Amino acid sequence: MKRVAALVVLAIGTLPSTAAEKDAVSYVNSLIGTQKSAIGYGGTMPFVTPPFGMTDWTPQTRQNKISIVSYNYDDPTISGFIGTHQPAIWMGDYGYVTVIPQIGELRTNPESRSLPFSHASEIAQPDYYRVSLNSSAKGSIQAELTATERCGLFRFTFPKGATGRVIIEASRPGISGSASVNVKEREITGYNPHRMDAHLGPLALPNFKGYFVVRFDKPPQAMKTYGMDDAKAASSRGAYAEFKPGQTILVRVATSFISVDQARQNLDREVADLGFDAVRAKLHTQWNEKLSRIQLDGGADKDKSLIYTAVYHALLYPRVFSEYGRYYSAFDDKIHDGESYTAFSIWDTFRAENSLLTLLAPERVDGMITALLQNFKEGGWMPKWPNPSYTNIMIATHADSLVAEAIRKGFHGFDRDLAWQAVYKDAMTPPDGDTTRRWLDREEHTPYEARAGLTYYKQLGFIPTDKTDEAASRTLEDSYDDWCVAQIAQALGKSDDYRYFLKRSLNDRNLFNSALGLMNGKTSDGKWAPIGGERDDDQNRSISGWTEGDAWVYTWSPFHDQAGLLDLMGGAENYTNKLDQHFSGGHNVHSNEPSHHYGYLYDFGGKPWKTQAKVREIAAKEYDASPGGLDGDDDCGQMSAWLLFTALGFYPVNPASGEYMIGSPMFRQMSLTLANGKTLRVEAENNSATNVYIQSATLDGKELKEPVVSWEQIQAGGVLHFVMGSEPSQWGGTWRPSPIVVSR
Repeated sequence: MKRVAALVVLAIGTLPSTAAEKDAVSYVNSLIGTQKSAIGYGGTMPFVTPPFGMTDWTPQTRQNKISIVSYNYDDPTISGFIGTHQPAIWMGDYGYVTVIPQIGELRTNPESRSLPFSHASEIAQPDYYRVSLNSSAKGSIQAELTATERCGLFRFTFPKGATGRVIIEASRPGISGSASVNVKEREITGYNPHRMDAHLGPLALPNFKGYFVVRFDKPPQAMKTYGMDDAKAASSRGAYAEFKPGQTILVRVATSFISVDQARQNLDREVADLGFDAVRAKLHTQWNEKLSRIQLDGGADKDKSLIYTAVYHALLYPRVFSEYGRYYSAFDDKIHDGESYTAFSIWDTFRAENSLLTLLAPERVDGMITALLQNFKEGGWMPKWPNPSYTNIMIATHADSLVAEAIRKGFHGFDRDLAWQAVYKDAMTPPDGDTTRRWLDREEHTPYEARAGLTYYKQLGFIPTDKTDEAASRTLEDSYDDWCVAQIAQALGKSDDYRYFLKRSLNDRNLFNSALGLMNGKTSDGKWAPIGGERDDDQNRSISGWTEGDAWVYTWSPFHDQAGLLDLMGGAENYTNKLDQHFSGGHNVHSNEPSHHYGYLYDFGGKPWKTQAKVREIAAKEYDASPGGLDGDDDCGQMSAWLLFTALGFYPVNPASGEYMIGSPMFRQMSLTLANGKTLRVEAENNSATNVYIQSATLDGKELKEPVVSWEQIQAGGVLHFVMGSEPSQWGGTWRPSPIVVSR
């Protein structure tokens, strides 16, 4: 990712909002990550939405699809404003609706309706977006946007002398959406059944629709539908309303996945009686409360923009998927009572984003785990990347890690017996057709993938590269998930299961090739597979067995078994030397998640000072408070979560362990307000861009000798104090991880 500088600390309450001092929301720049740059491309969008909002609203500079998001900073025109559910660049949208302000002749396709704009006219914050659209010689349209959890609120100011038009696009060409008008109620209603990545999962979901209700505050001169007579949906479909020249029109748009009636109820509950400024003020307060859980004391404005924008990005997902006590299930295609969430990018977010939520939004954790368990009841498995249904994207069953982490940290608001059933099935039941499919990346219309290759894993202790795609990566990640299942079994008093899965979690060691000093895939006859990232192009399959990487990227991936890896490599010195080769050889690719914990691994080998230098180096290189300031898809907040933990000075290498490895805090003082009312203050005395090395540390005045802090120590609050210097020290160098011991 991107660039940073000095130090950080977390604190209680809200930031001052005097004329001289801005509050936390004011520092957020939601354009960060929207531009391709020398650093990279974050694939983010300037969303206006509450934390975890069901529908995100953003200006649309291009037509989004899988691999393209709605907004790109370098585009010169805006074709509308979309209520989107696309969570990441590599995922699709579903049930979206688009709002287009316009003057002049009716133009419905994106090319003809696009209007030029300048970034100088843009304001992009979590609670508010504003832009001036240069519509013609007749003048410009000022567009303003704010939102609630399920609704968007637009204020369009049309130029004098020009009839204002608001178009509601229900669906694009090829999609049989629907729109209708009600002149008396000043409403446009309809639905969009499109799921862009429906081909990546096993479920057809014939009942799925994204519903909307649009209500205008002034009586239109005319209201009409368009494209509805096109039986084949060759054109887009929608409706529009036209207004007297020069008016300012307030447009309330509600969304639902249950029905048009439910969308109308959402509108009536959330925005019907509130004006634009009142809705914005409420949203501003919601964000300020969350953002202010972290306080950066004394940093420059660019540092605060970097940090608070990262918090904003980290609190967008998983998104709410329920509507006042009911939700549509994208797993059995029915309506249920209860609370639900979706957009769990679990392969990415189990690493640090989920751990950050246990600190910044613990009130959501029980509901999020419950949502995964509801998915299990309704679809047969906990999902790995619901959007909103199964997509079979990425590998392993890291929902097991989320459950284990929640139990380890004492969350009790979900059904633990049901959780055990879900993780046990993940660990023990192969997917349908396991030995007859290769389970290729993004293979279309397959059964739910779960732990692909589990049949072989149980028989051989590894997944063979000649039988299952991405087999080496799967073996290592499944081993970690086995460790998580073991921890759940232990917490629930299932001793035999605990021993079984703990022993099986050591399967990662079966892939260590001592001749290479690296992990290496194996074929079904026990021979070593090719080590690189080669693919058999004729069959579109991985022959070396890796997922988005190679042996260097994956050797240290078993978070739970670094002690075992130390032993396999011949001790701490060899372990550290191999890490040096990993970094010097250019194998650490921070833009992708498998590399995220690598900077912290020197702690395990007795060289914490190397961790301290490395994580500061990565932060400075990969993050910046500019539109191009994210190196790689933010992946539902994981990239941002890495930055926030690194800024604080600790990171959850093994997220389900409840332990955080210490790095090098980026700022002189940062503080974190905890849900229990306590505050953890992180102080880094003498911290600077060159003073990155810890000389000594105390926790609440007591000497801290190990490069580790626990969940309990964080929850206790107090002061984590570091003395920093420009030269490496031996602080924390005697600590080693405890080996896994399997009792009989």
